Amino acid sequence: MVRGLNKVMIIGHLGRDPELRYTPSGRPVASFSVATTRTWTNSNGERQEETEWFNVVAWGGLAEVCKQHLRKGQQVYIEGRLQTRGWEGADGKKHYRTELVAQEMIILGSPPQGGSEATVSDDKGLASDEEFPF
Repeated sequence: MVRGLNKVMIIGHLGRDPELRYTPSGRPVASFSVATTRTWTNSNGERQEETEWFNVVAWGGLAEVCKQHLRKGQQVYIEGRLQTRGWEGADGKKHYRTELVAQEMIILGSPPQGGSEATVSDDKGLASDEEFPF
């Protein structure tokens, strides 16, 4: 049997505070954005910089921890998988969004209220197939 692999690891800074919501069944889900920046020197010797933004979604206990401990500007390590979901807008057009579904989060650098680095994993390591509340 041939197996696939969908694993993403990023280190970046939060673009906004996590937003916590609940599914109709009461399961917590947090969403936030993380920016990663890479730099290089082009063929003319000029320094170039590019920022990539990731939409991150965390479920269950990990979602609650993200909401409680993460703040805009903070550096984090996020590990998970990519998922693209689609929906039809009120205008009848199809929309798509690719998200990093977090399975592990490590706070890097200085936490907002002092203390040490923290590592948190998704309670089951799998995201729910429940419909997003947003």
